[in-house]
Amino acid sequence: MNELGFIPVTLVPVVWIVAAYLLGSIAFGILVSKLFGLPDPRTVGSGNIGATNVARSGKKSAALLTLLGDVFKGWFPVWLALQSGMLMWVVSAVGLAVFFGHLYPVYYRFKGGKGVATALGVMLAISPLLALAALVTWLLVFAVSRYSSLAAIAAAALAPVFAWFLLPYKDYVITVLVMSIFLIWRHRSNIQKLLAGTESGFGKK
Repeated sequence: MNELGFIPVTLVPVVWIVAAYLLGSIAFGILVSKLFGLPDPRTVGSGNIGATNVARSGKKSAALLTLLGDVFKGWFPVWLALQSGMLMWVVSAVGLAVFFGHLYPVYYRFKGGKGVATALGVMLAISPLLALAALVTWLLVFAVSRYSSLAAIAAAALAPVFAWFLLPYKDYVITVLVMSIFLIWRHRSNIQKLLAGTESGFGKK
């Protein structure tokens, strides 16, 4: 038994991981759009549930709330696991669980978003400096290209490099690497459109 009083110690990591996945499965893009009376983001634009697609509704406040919600749900369980003294592998597993919850949410038939903001939240909990490096990369690429997808791909590609130099523990580097691989994979259709010159960018016709 442990501090929870009724959960065997061996099952504590499982509880943390499952809880993180369930939190990650909450789609703030869908909830915020419904709150603001906007169309379901899955039915408009790119069909993605993230802040970028919500922004296409023209409601910047809704997009901002979606972004903050997705970042928060990535940050909170990892931060809580760290504060609770969980083993490093458990913290890493919690981070991946909340990330995969966003990608494959149980509440929405496992059809989720691309995970950019949630991955940023996970990195923020692990290392604010790492999150800042990834965010600055996104901002610079977006400022030059005006393509949110290209900015996300660039940030995802460089995040493991940043992690290698900034993080002292291999478990966390691997966590960032796995998230980056899936982030790029989830953007495969955007990569095809970028190569074909048909990707839609902000301020571009």
